[in-house]
Amino acid sequence: MLSDHASGVASVVFLLDVDNTLLDNDRFAADLGDRLEQAFGATERDRYWAIYAQLRDELGYADYLGALQRFRAGLDNDPALLQMSPWLLDYPFAERLYPHALDTIAHLRSLGPTAILSDGDVVFQPRKIQHAGLWAALDGKVLIYLHKQQMLVAMQQRYPAAHYVMVDDKPQILADMKQRLGHRLTTVFVRQGHYAAAAPAGLQSAADLTIACIGDLRGRKLEDFLPDAPAISLPAD
Repeated sequence: MLSDHASGVASVVFLLDVDNTLLDNDRFAADLGDRLEQAFGATERDRYWAIYAQLRDELGYADYLGALQRFRAGLDNDPALLQMSPWLLDYPFAERLYPHALDTIAHLRSLGPTAILSDGDVVFQPRKIQHAGLWAALDGKVLIYLHKQQMLVAMQQRYPAAHYVMVDDKPQILADMKQRLGHRLTTVFVRQGHYAAAAPAGLQSAADLTIACIGDLRGRKLEDFLPDAPAISLPAD
């Protein structure tokens, strides 16, 4: 762990997003859709996703359990309804980790303090992180906010550092964080998942470092993340 011994402030802290950064949340969503269709039919599956989208617009984050609460309307006598809760809560997220995700965490921790910085609710998102094995891999260094890019003061209070590295699949969040932290932040855009694929090319290229998958970080040295390192980008597929 690199730190300023006089102040106890780390030189560099690595911050990792979860969904579509460390684990394949798109695959989880596809599995959920399949489960809903098998249990209730395609029309009810689509109704769940409409509720989910409306709730996400209201709250600003994904709330699968909250959507399920609203979805129950008209289905209280359907025995399959009560099976959806254990399906969600016991979903095998460890099987959805991207290749080398845990190796990447171990490598980054050898370079400096490393923590999860995620958006989400306070029930399902922590459980997802725990079931994936990420909570244990990071010794509980987990932050979950409604909008993480708006909570950077709180993040810095928890993990003070001279410099930060944020790894995320959403370039808009990276850009928002860069605007707030400036040269004290290195942004790493990982091109995984549907948000990454849908982002405008100009926004993608604005990141300090672009990688194809999370495992690509295993070979990076600390100096690769420092402000004076040249911007690196992999060509688009």
